[in-house]
Amino acid sequence: MLNKLSHIFLALSLLVCAPLVNAENQGFDTLTPPQPTQHTDKIEVIEFFWYGCPHCYSFEPELANWLKKLPKNVEFIRQPAVFNELWGKHAKAYFIAEALGVVDKVHNDFFDAIQNKKEKLDSESSLAKFFTAHGVTEAQFKDAYNSFAVDSKLRQAPVIAGRYGITGVPAVIINGKYLTNGPLAGSHEKMIEVMNKLIAQESPKK
Repeated sequence: MLNKLSHIFLALSLLVCAPLVNAENQGFDTLTPPQPTQHTDKIEVIEFFWYGCPHCYSFEPELANWLKKLPKNVEFIRQPAVFNELWGKHAKAYFIAEALGVVDKVHNDFFDAIQNKKEKLDSESSLAKFFTAHGVTEAQFKDAYNSFAVDSKLRQAPVIAGRYGITGVPAVIINGKYLTNGPLAGSHEKMIEVMNKLIAQESPKK
């Protein structure tokens, strides 16, 4: 399936992991039309990311600190972006971790393996080695790797990003209505500030 992604997606992959720039604006874009959320009783916050993106990696500590104080009325969702085959392989690793219930155990280590150890982790064998090193049995990994649930999420990933007009990562969607990222907010710290502001703005409605 991933080999059938458009050439446009392939070209965008060279640009979508964008550096931070100063932005003299409100720090976010309003989505038109707004998108429905999965959790109608909570404020939904979706982070689009790629393990191979250094800006996503540098945003992770800010995000982790924010998650420690996550308000009860907020539902946080990580969503791997898929713009080419390599991104798809890394996205599949996340969906495998999700299916096995080990995201908290492997997420930071997967980032570290890609960003610092320069491991490719782009084949079934290399992913199997990574997951078994984190306590997953070979049988569990194989079942998840070949599962319909993981394949379905992988197929949907480009569609989901398209719904929100995602052209770069890291990017965060607040309640299906607003998009913030580094170029819009100006820094990762300010991204968090924008997220908090929009969550507060949306909270009276939930």
